[in-house]
Amino acid sequence: MLKWLAVVLIALLGLLQYSLWLGEGGLRELTHIRARVDTLAAETETLEARNQRLAAEVVDLKNGLDAIEERARSDIGMVRSDEQFFWVPGVEAEDSPVAGREGAGLPPAGVPATPPSVISEEGRP
Repeated sequence: MLKWLAVVLIALLGLLQYSLWLGEGGLRELTHIRARVDTLAAETETLEARNQRLAAEVVDLKNGLDAIEERARSDIGMVRSDEQFFWVPGVEAEDSPVAGREGAGLPPAGVPATPPSVISEEGRP
């Protein structure tokens, strides 16, 4: 009788160990979940940084005219009335946001492939 009890207890212990290591909700699944959490945390940090940049840009657009003017110049090529517009085909501006968007796929609607160079009446860009 004691022999059968020992065999049943050992079998039960083996079943519990299998369940702990390999079964549903076991340690193997826990390591997969932790790896997924780490991946999602890194993605969340990236998205939060992007959201903070966009929020700062929204505040800047609401409060200042400089950001609006910069957007108008870079996105749709607007020129002030006291400036002269010179467009040189085949030459791209170095720090243009338009050039960064071209690399992402399509240029924005209404923007030439090469951003315009603008020089004011005073001779400053």
